Amino acid sequence: MNVNVVAEIGINHNGDINIAKKLIDVAVVAGCDYVKWQKRTPDACVPQHQKNQPKSTPWGDMTYLEYKKKIEFSGPQCQEIFDYCKDRIKCFASVWDQSSVDFMVPLTNIVKIPSALITDLNLCCYARSRFETLVISTGMSTEKEIETCVNACNPDVIMHTNSVYPSPIEELNLSYIQWLKDKYPDKEIGYSGHEYGLVTTFAAVAVGSQWIERHITLDRTMWGSDHLASVEPIGLMKLVKGIRDIGTAMGVCTPRKVLGSEGKKLLSLRPAI
Repeated sequence: MNVNVVAEIGINHNGDINIAKKLIDVAVVAGCDYVKWQKRTPDACVPQHQKNQPKSTPWGDMTYLEYKKKIEFSGPQCQEIFDYCKDRIKCFASVWDQSSVDFMVPLTNIVKIPSALITDLNLCCYARSRFETLVISTGMSTEKEIETCVNACNPDVIMHTNSVYPSPIEELNLSYIQWLKDKYPDKEIGYSGHEYGLVTTFAAVAVGSQWIERHITLDRTMWGSDHLASVEPIGLMKLVKGIRDIGTAMGVCTPRKVLGSEGKKLLSLRPAI
């Protein structure tokens, strides 16, 4: 069973391109298939009532809008990131507005609509028209909202997720992965985890997730909203190794047969007839 592993860097670079590159290095060493960012136009994406809200940051006190601009990479920086990934690991982003969709088109052939925006059908359909592979995430959404989005933009991948950081274990509802697989047999179904630990993500693979996404960080104690629910480098290596092992161990759903290593033992233990 092949599983695509996405290392979600998101905004855990804290606006520092050197941290971003270190996180890419971690994802490459761990054996991930993709790294993923968030791309947005702050002036368009930050709600009006939040723009002038005060925000205390490591760079001093500023408005929330100024903070969002502070951690958003410029065009040349984004190009530098994609160049750094080239021939090492595939790279894409979650897009939060149509300008960000346009920005990503020359850089990649895959894009994701974040959970918060799958009800923005104009954005979903616009992204669908411009990318070969479209991923959506289902956090914070009702079944009806998910159905409407799927019918409108025909995504290639549907990610089950709980959007709380960190997500309570009792609210993960991993059984929903099977629900999605049964309901959308022509789609690839994945899991985007925001919980503590790795065990439940391994379980998501065992119940059939074809894509796994986890936030990564250099240090969970770093300043920022997403670090605490992220996976550190050693944890990411364990995660990818476990996912690959589970994928190999799952095998195929066929009648029982004696396999190679078992056959050798059989010859030594079972008397010839």
